[in-house]
Amino acid sequence: MNKKLLSAVMTSALCLVGCGEADPINPGPDGNNSPNLSTAQGIQTFLEGKTLTMRGDDIPSHPNGFSEDVNFGASSQCYQSVTMTVQGGNFRVDSVPGTIEGAPNAGQTGTCNPEVAQNPLSFTSTVVSIENVSADGECFDVAFTFPGFRQVGRGSFSADQRKLDLELFFEGGATGANCAAGGVGSASVNQVIGGNSQPFTGNAVQSYVISGS
Repeated sequence: MNKKLLSAVMTSALCLVGCGEADPINPGPDGNNSPNLSTAQGIQTFLEGKTLTMRGDDIPSHPNGFSEDVNFGASSQCYQSVTMTVQGGNFRVDSVPGTIEGAPNAGQTGTCNPEVAQNPLSFTSTVVSIENVSADGECFDVAFTFPGFRQVGRGSFSADQRKLDLELFFEGGATGANCAAGGVGSASVNQVIGGNSQPFTGNAVQSYVISGS
């Protein structure tokens, strides 16, 4: 199973489930317009033209449920930064991997050093589905389809709409990673490895700063 960061997964043909239920723009305070993040279509409209950036403390210890300190070869989860730009419903994902020190061989555990950058990577997904959106985008279920694999989980916007949190796992790799089970980051996830299920104790919440018009 390919273990690339979600960031590596968002893009191209954005498939929105439950769209069209409401206008993506709502009247805001003093007559100003504010995005309606309570629908999938509203979320798409809000993100169009934006840049999403994750770096530093916003990078979790376990992106996609896998420790950033473990050498998974080309699928290692140690990152210096991830940037997503949204244009025409497409998400261009540019990631800069860090270096796992003290773990030269696959399967070994070392220490992720984000300051020692590796060659940058760019990715484009095929389909992104959004559904079960709660009021103001406080929680919504997401699924990202990429050639060869799929990621599923839940997302959430901050109250000031300046950050987007995404908690994602590879399809079949976790249960309870949806809004029905709890909010983003809640202790509702069981990780499934080799057919065995156990409580997930890491942090898989990727936090992106939103910028742009």
